[in-house]
Amino acid sequence: MRNLTGQFRALVMAAAIGLAAAPAAYAADAAIPTTPEAGAFKIGIEPWLGYGQWHVAEAKGLFKTNGLSDVQIVNFAEDKDINAALASGQLDAANIATHTAMGMVAAGLPVKIVLLLDVSMTADAIIAGKDVTSTADLKGKQVAFEEGTTSDILLKYALTRNGMSIDDVKPVPMPASDAGSALIAGQVPVAVTYEPYLTVAMAQNKDLKLLFTAGEDPGLISDVLVVRDEVIKSRPGQVLAMIKSWDAALKDYNADTPGGRAIIAKAVGSDVKDLNTAFDGVRYYSLAENKAALTGDFTTKTFADVEAAAKNAKLLQADVTPEQMIDPSFVKAAE
Repeated sequence: MRNLTGQFRALVMAAAIGLAAAPAAYAADAAIPTTPEAGAFKIGIEPWLGYGQWHVAEAKGLFKTNGLSDVQIVNFAEDKDINAALASGQLDAANIATHTAMGMVAAGLPVKIVLLLDVSMTADAIIAGKDVTSTADLKGKQVAFEEGTTSDILLKYALTRNGMSIDDVKPVPMPASDAGSALIAGQVPVAVTYEPYLTVAMAQNKDLKLLFTAGEDPGLISDVLVVRDEVIKSRPGQVLAMIKSWDAALKDYNADTPGGRAIIAKAVGSDVKDLNTAFDGVRYYSLAENKAALTGDFTTKTFADVEAAAKNAKLLQADVTPEQMIDPSFVKAAE
C-alpha cells in the first residue's frame, strides 16, 4: 500500500544534508499561536480513503473556518513521488504510513508526526480458502503478497506471532492488486492484500475468509500526518489549524457518514458503493483520541510494534524512538 524505496532513501540523505542547519522543531513548552500564519500550506496526499477527512474539510470549507486561507492538497499517484516531494521541500506536510515515517527519520529527514490519522482494522488482511484455517497452516504454503509494503509487514508480523518466519512459507511476490486474483484463480492458497481488493476477492469466492487482519494489533498498519521541522518552527499556527480542520471534518463525517463517504469516494476516484466495506475496515482518529494515543498506547506500545515489524520486513534499517518522531504538542493545544 505504501512503502519506502531505495531511491527515496538516497534522496532523503541528500535532503537531510541540505537541512542540517534547519531550525529545531517548535518547542513543546512554547505557546502555539491560535491564529494561523499567512501563506499557503501544501500537504501531499494519495488516493487512499484513510486520508479522506482532508477532502471533507476542503469540500465543507473547514480550512477557512479555522483561519487557513490557502491549503493546497497536492495529489500523488505513487509513494515514491510523495516521499520525494516531501524530502525535497516541495511539501510542508504529507500523509504517509507510520513505517514510512520511521524510514524517513532513520534516513535523516527532519519531520515529526503531529497527528495519527487512521488505523487499518480489517482493511489489510491475510485471506485464504477453506483448506487453510489458521496462521499455523501457512507453513509450507505459497503466499502471494507485495514485497516492501504494508502487506509484507502484516504477513511477517503474523508469522512471528505464531513462532514462524518468512522462511516457513513460500513467498510469491506480486502486486497487491493481483494477489487476490491469484487466490481466486487457484494459483496460490493464501494471499495478503488490502481494500478494495479484499472485498472484490471475497465477493467472487464465498469460501474465502479473513485469516489474520491488521486489527490484531491496532496501529500496526496506520497512517500519520508528518510535518517538516522547519514548518513546525516557522508556522506552528498553521499546523495547529490543520489539526483542528481534520477534527472538524471527522465530526462532520460522523454526523453525515453517507455524505462524507461520497466526498471521499469521489476524491479517490471510486464509486462509494465499492468502498463501503473498505470504509468499515478503517478507523479514523479524532482529536480526543489523538490526545490519548500520542501520549499513550501509540507511543508506548504501537510504535515499538511497527518498528519491529518494519525491521523484520527489511523496510527499516536503523533504530528510531518516539521522542525523535512524535510531537504531541499540537494535539494537546487544540481545542
